Amino acid sequence: MNAPAVTPIRTRIAPSPTGFLHLGTARTALYSWAYARHHGGQFVLRIEDTDVARSTQDSVDQILASMQWLGLDYDEGPVYQMQRLDRYQAVAEQLIQDGKAYRCYATPEELEAMKAGQEARGEKRRYDGRWRPEAGKTLPSAPPGVASVIRFKNPSDGDVVWQDLVKGEIRISNREIDDLILVRADGVPTYNFAVVVDDWDMRISHVFRGDEHINNTPWQINLFQALGAPLPQYGHMPVILGDDGQKLSKRRGAVSVTAYEQAGYLPEAMLNYLARLGWSHGDDEIFSREQFVAWFDGSHLSKSPAQWDPAKLEWVNGQHMKSASADRLAALIAPRLAARGLVMPSSAPLEAQCELFKDRCSTLEALAEWLVAYYGEVTLADDLRTQHLTDSIRPAVRALALALNDAEWTAAGVAAAFKAVLAGHGLKMPQLAIPVRVAVFGKTQTPAIDQCLALFDRKILMGRLQSI
Repeated sequence: MNAPAVTPIRTRIAPSPTGFLHLGTARTALYSWAYARHHGGQFVLRIEDTDVARSTQDSVDQILASMQWLGLDYDEGPVYQMQRLDRYQAVAEQLIQDGKAYRCYATPEELEAMKAGQEARGEKRRYDGRWRPEAGKTLPSAPPGVASVIRFKNPSDGDVVWQDLVKGEIRISNREIDDLILVRADGVPTYNFAVVVDDWDMRISHVFRGDEHINNTPWQINLFQALGAPLPQYGHMPVILGDDGQKLSKRRGAVSVTAYEQAGYLPEAMLNYLARLGWSHGDDEIFSREQFVAWFDGSHLSKSPAQWDPAKLEWVNGQHMKSASADRLAALIAPRLAARGLVMPSSAPLEAQCELFKDRCSTLEALAEWLVAYYGEVTLADDLRTQHLTDSIRPAVRALALALNDAEWTAAGVAAAFKAVLAGHGLKMPQLAIPVRVAVFGKTQTPAIDQCLALFDRKILMGRLQSI
């Protein structure tokens, strides 16, 4: 039962591979990672795969991909619980020898009948201790052909008390807790037992997790004490609520972390937004990964639930889009354009195009939609065509095409061509610029038109202007 002493700071994230990485788990991972990084500690990834029927390799792969995208690097792992069954069994057997656990032969049918009777009498449904060894109590012989579970002999009186990093002191009476099953009849450990053995063996010092785990914590603390193991410090985070005010979950309204990557969000923006769902640093709304690590010392964690706000996330992402370098955006946009079947020549000024349009975009997908005009076909809405590409303006647009054909291919050269055509046709800039925007982009508003046009392939632009 020996285990290494607790090291200064070691945190962990322990998702279950029964689906995608949930946003709440991603936030917990972020806080655990940042706390370890802030204090110069270590961060461990553990895969809690004891739900054999529902765990899948696809879920494991998605969890690992989500962690990588968010930049939550881990120092150890992934550690898989199903590869540690012998360890759990050995610890359970030692607890039996120490008189702190026992074998229970009650069948599922007996337990259900027992709890149905309790319910009928208006009592709390709980294990009645029929196989629990007690002084002066005679237990029956083990029934033949019945596989036993191993139960923890939970203290029968007193309180479990801990100072929660988020909620302050929490106290729960041992009378509210029954004798937890440690190992099922098939030899697979239960969640609460495996977590304790893992956190002990991995020398976890601080556990951040959702507050749905508060009811599990008394069992776990009692198990740590029964093992003579050092207790981690616990911080239970309030849930994240959806638009409807109900808890986000894998089964209710949640979207995977990777879905946000596919939708065109930047990982630093998702990190920024998740961090603010339950934590604050003054009035700072936009910050970098490095700033967050420097600031996150475990304080200023909210006791109240946070609400997921898609519009706020989009705004945060837009702020990070503005500060992203053009070369990075170009590297992220190129695959999105290729996925649309668009081919870009090696000479394509993709970086300059990203720099020009990024301030107008809240996601990479929005930016890609702007840049489609440079490499693919543009479909004009009938109402825009009728309103702006009139018979009266077509001569000026075609004259601009001729002027651009001989212009210096820079923003200044394009501006000079516009100036000449405006003077020759007696027009003001909006009278010509808006129809040109519609013809070229299918939109009435763009960044400065001279800068936009100078980034086109000259042949593609000529064809588009001449075909109206």
